[in-house]
Amino acid sequence: MKTNFFSTNFKLGVLGGGQLGKMLLTETRKYDIHTCILDPSAEAPCRIGSNEFYQGDLKDFDTVYNFGKNVDVLTIEIEHVNVEAMEKLEQEGVQVHPRPSLLRIIQNKGRQKTFYKEHSIPTSPFQTFHNKKEVLEEVENGTWNPPFVWKSTEGGYDGFGVAVVRTKHDLDQIGEGECLLEGFVPFEKELSVIVARNPTGEVATYPVVEMEFHPTANQVEYVLSPATITEEKQELAREIAVKTAEALNATGLLA
Repeated sequence: MKTNFFSTNFKLGVLGGGQLGKMLLTETRKYDIHTCILDPSAEAPCRIGSNEFYQGDLKDFDTVYNFGKNVDVLTIEIEHVNVEAMEKLEQEGVQVHPRPSLLRIIQNKGRQKTFYKEHSIPTSPFQTFHNKKEVLEEVENGTWNPPFVWKSTEGGYDGFGVAVVRTKHDLDQIGEGECLLEGFVPFEKELSVIVARNPTGEVATYPVVEMEFHPTANQVEYVLSPATITEEKQELAREIAVKTAEALNATGLLA
């Protein structure tokens, strides 16, 4: 069924009003889609460009639930949101994309890695830990030896919550909470694929891009599009990305 957005009472709700949301608004305005934005910052990029802007805590149940009750479709532009509120809205008939059950996987890197393993999606060897003390014990008894990668299971983004441990001295910089260790993979290039998938399962991919990271900040400094790789490697990257999106039953964009 084709939905007509033009000159209707349809409202699209977006949790998060950052730069990704602002890119979304450049498209919604072309199609006269009424947008409602929720963001904790009064200076959020989406404040200008949205039809309705609300300032509030994305992790607060009542704030997210009350916001979502007044829209027809609810989506996100950042994954750090209250999933329980989204689940309740979904149960009450609000269309929520991506599904809250998918967000629960995305929000926790330990659950992400376990999902990959269970669905035969290539990933490096890993082990989850409740705290830093457990990590230090496993390193001390020789179960894990540098180099490896430490990641906080929750809350990390843009290089935060990630540390490459090349020597035991680097363990001083890791956090105290729940985390995982990942086998260090020697690689030539880091690639990314954006997959677009609709509710009926139709899939399209954007060109494969290549990313250059800052050596210590672990943040992207340059993105090369298209990636300087062979067509065979481009196809392999796309296949893995599509397989992941389909395994997650994702609706929307998955990077």
